[in-house]
Formats: sequence, structure tokens, C-alpha cells
Amino acid sequence: MSSTDPVQLTADLIRCASVTPEEGGALGLLEALLVEAGFDCTRADRGRVCNLFARWGPKGHARTFGFNGHTDVVPVGDEAAWTMPPFGAEVKDGFMYGRGATDMKSGVAAFAAAAVDFVQDTPPDGAVILTITGDEEGEALDGTVALLDYMADSDEAMSVCLVGEPTCPDKMGEMIKIGRRGSMSAWFTVVGQQGHSAYPHRACNPLSAMARLMDRLASFELDQGTEHFDASTLAVVTIDTGNTATNVIPAKCDGAVNIRFNDTHSGASLSEWLKDEAGKVESEFGVEIGVMIKISGESFLTPPGDLSDLVAKAVEAATGVNPVLSTSGGTSDARFVKDHCPVVEFGLVGRTMHQVDERVPVEHIGQLKEIYTRILQDYFT
Repeated sequence: MSSTDPVQLTADLIRCASVTPEEGGALGLLEALLVEAGFDCTRADRGRVCNLFARWGPKGHARTFGFNGHTDVVPVGDEAAWTMPPFGAEVKDGFMYGRGATDMKSGVAAFAAAAVDFVQDTPPDGAVILTITGDEEGEALDGTVALLDYMADSDEAMSVCLVGEPTCPDKMGEMIKIGRRGSMSAWFTVVGQQGHSAYPHRACNPLSAMARLMDRLASFELDQGTEHFDASTLAVVTIDTGNTATNVIPAKCDGAVNIRFNDTHSGASLSEWLKDEAGKVESEFGVEIGVMIKISGESFLTPPGDLSDLVAKAVEAATGVNPVLSTSGGTSDARFVKDHCPVVEFGLVGRTMHQVDERVPVEHIGQLKEIYTRILQDYFT
């Protein structure tokens, strides 16, 4: 029986300083492992970003199970604040420390180890695909998107896909993500007329207009939630004039909001609402308001069914925990995969991701490999 150690593989990956968009040796390490196990590997690099596509089994098979993940990590931040070397993969009190330990080199190590051992020990009637990117923590324009473009151009396809992102809030096995909220940001520039604060009638104060606009947006109830989604949220994230003089009404004010939205809305419908609200305030205050919008992803849902049942069964068998199905949290590369095939997410407890002293319980890494192995076994049975 093959026994690829996911703990050692996690440590090896953590020691690769793969801060977005640097590859740091992580994908090269995985490619060598997968090629030795009989996977056909292709580097679907684009721009400065490195991506790895790996397939075991026949191309175009009707039963092709896919995994997706990333080896890039966020910056370390203040290295002096770490009690362990951020790229040392040192183990203390049962935890492995390092940037990417939770998000998500352990997840990649677990599904790579599970896939390697599975195809060698019990070669399935079908195919296994791994898509691993170095551009999830950045703009995500040349990562999983590039991999999916490569697959479309090469007639490669996954029947279903599991993204190995951390999904559990506090306890291993407690949550599977079956969808994600959409995410968008909007920037507003309000232009009025500068003047003396003692003579406000001779100026046109953009701050008053901005305050009204932000209040209208923040106090509006977007919805009350849907069957599988919490209520949509809008957060005011900045209001800024750069004005340091208390006796001057500034000419310009900038502000921004971020919206996380459910399937009641689309990026387009919310964009129209934002522009309409800005237009009303513009008319009311006699200012000019510029609006710039970026839609990072639309909301999506993989309805509960065969795929989520498959994953839930494996999770409960390994952990004794019956996971809940959730759409909470931020965005992930599942937002791109959902246009290719049905997709769910399951991974580790994510409490320390992006933090100083990011760490993962060592026992959870082996447990995650066990879960992914069960999923592969049950899918191809």
C-alpha cells in the first residue's frame, strides 16, 4: 500500500516562500510528486503566475473527479511578531506553524497525497484531475481562470470538483461550503466647491453629500436572506477627504463600500441601485458624484444533492461530525469552477489563516487526507 505522508508534504510546501505571485518552488515540488505517480502534468502558466494541471487516467472520461487549491500565500507581515519562523514549518505542542499552514498548503498536501495513493493502490475506472494555482490570494486573474481556460482549449473536463479551502469555523468536520455570496466594491468621488467653513453658503460641501449617500446605502435593507443564504450586507469601508484644516470646506470627498450579496441579487442589479442612489444625492446636493464598481464574483449555489452527500458521508465517517451545508464567508476560486462543473468546498479549521503564527493541528492534516481518500473511494465505487 502506498503511504504518501501529507504532514511531510505540508512542511515541504510551507518551506517554499510562495507569496503571491511567486511560485517559490511549491508547484515544482508537487509536479515531481505527481509525475512519479503517473499523472500527466502541464504548467498552465500565464503572465507572472504559475499554475499546475495534473490528470491521472483517460482524458474526457465521464467520471472525472477534480480537486482545486492554491499554493500561494499572503505576506508574512511583521516577521518579528511571529514566535516561529513563518516559512520554517516547525512543530510545537501538536501544531505545525507557518504561512500557508491553514490557507491552504495543508489542504493541497492532503488532496495530493490522497490522489497519489488512491490511483496507485486502487486505480479507478475514470480520471482524477488536480488544478493548483499560484494566484488565489492576489487578483486571481491568471490563476484558476487560466487553468479553466487551458482545460477548455485542451478538451479537458472535471465532472465534479472539490475545493480544499478551510471551511470549518471551530471544529474539524463541521461545515461544507455549497456556495458563496457574491462580492463587489464601489468607490464614490463627490465633487463640490471649496470654501471657508464660516461661509458655508458660498461653498458646496461634498462631505454632506457623502454622509447622506453613505447613510442611505448603509441603512437600506437589501434583503432578509434566502433558503441557503444569509441576508446580504453592505459595509462602508472608507470616507476620506485628506483635509487637515478645520476652517476649510474641501472640494472633494472619496468613499467606498463593500457588498456581500446572496442570490436575490446580481452584480449588475446592485450596480444599478448604487448608481441610482448616487444620482439622487447628486441632485439633492448639487454636487457631482463619480462611481467606479468592481464585481469580484457573483453568488452561486450547488444545490444539496449527490456531491454534498458524498462529501458529508466521508466527513462524518472520519470525524464523527455531521457537517452543516453553508454559503457563509468570503470568496474563493469556487466562484470560477462553478461555471465548469458542480463544486463544493471542504477543508480544515480556518481560525488562524492570514494571522501571525498561522498554524494547523498536525493530526488534522492526516485526518483531511483520510476524508479526501474516502471521497475518492466512494465516488468511483
